[in-house]
Amino acid sequence: MIKKLFYPLGALVIALSLIGLTAAQGQKSTLTGNLIDKACATGKASKAEHPQEVAGKHPKSCSLMENCAKSGFGVYADGKFYEFDEKGSTLAKAALEKSTKDRGATFKVVGTVDGGKMTVDSITEAN
Repeated sequence: MIKKLFYPLGALVIALSLIGLTAAQGQKSTLTGNLIDKACATGKASKAEHPQEVAGKHPKSCSLMENCAKSGFGVYADGKFYEFDEKGSTLAKAALEKSTKDRGATFKVVGTVDGGKMTVDSITEAN
């Protein structure tokens, strides 16, 4: 009798967990981290032992160079790189241009994360 209840109940718990994970991916998130162009994030930073530290020391002048800026932007937050959509890349470029810091500026990025990519609503400098 207990086995007959255990298996369906276990399946229900697993199904509800998967539904919860799927629903959470479509929710608004706020990430705080360093903006970096995609070319350098997938090149230099991805090969480093601590990529978020590389992103924090990466000069904004490099990210704003034509070829780097054309690759798009993203944010290193919570030890992971989140690639931006086109609007996010435009907002990131504007935020970097506005910042008075050449290195180490942190930004708050609000948007929706889905599979490592972020649809960005807003970017503001955090410090």
